[in-house]
Amino acid sequence: MKASIDRDGCIGCGLCATICPEVFQMADDGLAEVIVDEVPNEAEERAIEARDSCPVSVISIEE
Repeated sequence: MKASIDRDGCIGCGLCATICPEVFQMADDGLAEVIVDEVPNEAEERAIEARDSCPVSVISIEE
């Protein structure tokens, strides 16, 4: 499973990094970024929750 973020649409709310810090973090520019190539198995549910909670729907999760 891979996660990606359309950073052009990110508003920097930080919700994804709060929900799933194993996969997302806030970059120096204030926008979220993905920090792993593959979502760890134990973080899959939280990564999906982060995607579903994103207020601007810029997170994608691919199987």
